Amino acid sequence: MSRRGWLLFAAMGVIWGIPYLLIKVAVGGVSVPVLVCTRVALGSLLLLPAAVRGGHLRALKGHVRWLAAFTAFEIVGPFALLSTAEKRLPSSTSGLLIAAVPIFSALLAWLTRSGDRLTLIRWVGLAIGMSGVALLAGPGAGHGDTLPVIMVLLTALGYSIGPLIANRKLADLPPVAVNTVCLGAAAVVYAPFAALTWPRTTPSVQVLLALAGLGVICTAAAFLVFFRLIAEVGPARATVITYVNPAVAVALGVIVLGEPLTPAIGAAFVLILGGSILATRPGSLKGRGASPPRAPSGAGAGWTQERPPASQGAAASPGQRLSLHTHPRGDEGDASEAARRRAEGRESEDAGRDSATPLRSD
Repeated sequence: MSRRGWLLFAAMGVIWGIPYLLIKVAVGGVSVPVLVCTRVALGSLLLLPAAVRGGHLRALKGHVRWLAAFTAFEIVGPFALLSTAEKRLPSSTSGLLIAAVPIFSALLAWLTRSGDRLTLIRWVGLAIGMSGVALLAGPGAGHGDTLPVIMVLLTALGYSIGPLIANRKLADLPPVAVNTVCLGAAAVVYAPFAALTWPRTTPSVQVLLALAGLGVICTAAAFLVFFRLIAEVGPARATVITYVNPAVAVALGVIVLGEPLTPAIGAAFVLILGGSILATRPGSLKGRGASPPRAPSGAGAGWTQERPPASQGAAASPGQRLSLHTHPRGDEGDASEAARRRAEGRESEDAGRDSATPLRSD
């Protein structure tokens, strides 16, 4: 991988690893509706010029129902649940629980028959990953309350359902337009609640910077940087970032916020990440082709991204998405023709590996 590729890879690791830290800081100074509304409004406004300039918004006509469904499952519900949970849950724990998105996605793909068949190894991966989630939800993880854990797991479930909707109903739409409109719609939904809970005094500088970081870096910039990463290293290598984000989230929570690193958290980290890798292994090439990976929201961000991109049938991270939730496609207006040619050239060199996992994004 080139130096530029490594730089972009490192940037995405940070961008999709910091939302949990920033949410933890922001909820200490503003209400959840204000946090979510500010984040999605900033993301939508920053992406709007690209959507308008490329004339992509016209392509969304006739897809309002599925855009609304995607917005609800990928942004409106998960962003509120995650932010509310982090009022009582360590950011590192949230990051690890969201890392279970590929596990939920593999199960949903199996239940809806929309992905590879679940081989023995993938079933073992699901079992290992779920044991890590159970360990993290237990008293040994140091969170002291199960309700916020349930909220984060519901967030992960939403991040798993969102890509299914995107893959089946929105896959042919321009990703920048989908992101812009869905983020904007979420801002409209939260605006009345944000107005009712608007802070009476100006929040601290730390809170304001956290809000700006969530909207500008973890939402809008994440979308653009991930496209550059795909153009530079190809889709198969780009999705490896899925397994870096939780480590960044845990490290930042421990180092910056002084959150405890208990043995249960360490063990859960190994189990969830190891289970995710096994659960998202491609199935036999003799059967259905592997579902091409789609990367978030959003995350966070999907999207943002704070959630992992889908790989071999797994869901695409709110964080994350937003992210949560992008469709890196060849006709994307933000990717230059030269970048596409470079990406195609790299993928042709790796045809034996990448052809089994064509790019798909959320």
